[in-house]
Amino acid sequence: MAGFRSLARQVRDPRCDLALRRYSLRKCLERFAPYGHRATWDHLCSRAGFGPEDRSPDPARLVAALDELEEARSVWLAYEVEFAHRRKKEKHDGLRRPGSVDDWHRLTWGGFGVAWCDDPRVHPREPLAEVLRRLISALEREPGSGCPVCDGARLTWKYDLAHEPSSGPVCADCGIVVPRPVLTPEALAAARRERRLLVSA
Repeated sequence: MAGFRSLARQVRDPRCDLALRRYSLRKCLERFAPYGHRATWDHLCSRAGFGPEDRSPDPARLVAALDELEEARSVWLAYEVEFAHRRKKEKHDGLRRPGSVDDWHRLTWGGFGVAWCDDPRVHPREPLAEVLRRLISALEREPGSGCPVCDGARLTWKYDLAHEPSSGPVCADCGIVVPRPVLTPEALAAARRERRLLVSA
């Protein structure tokens, strides 16, 4: 099975058939898709200027989409290196029990679903790398009351999500499932209340 870098080389290779180049970009999303496969694909297509169903997009647009994906991947891989280093130091210092950030991180290892968007058509508009930088910054500071990606305050608790965890606070503005460790207990409780209000309405 080809890895991310070999698939990326195929996307850039002008000697490859255009269909293979597009297919290789889609396959890259099996290795790294911050919003989930379908939402990340929709995001890349809209940002690069070709349709999700376009079978023969401009090769330059495919490469532009790949560039954005690669930049985001490098941001996430740097975070994972730092995360692993921190956990190793904590274990050395006797802190064996992982915290809530560690529990969340275990579900997103490799970068799949880091900022999960359950509705593939609703996702942040900013470049993927910027979204991940904001998310990582939120994971490294005290919990807040809103979405760390768009600063949205409208969080609603949703069940039966197509990703682990199967329920959680979803930002009504940018569509991400907000990681629980970045929210205060009060913000989590408010998202649950919002869910009850919507259901009873």
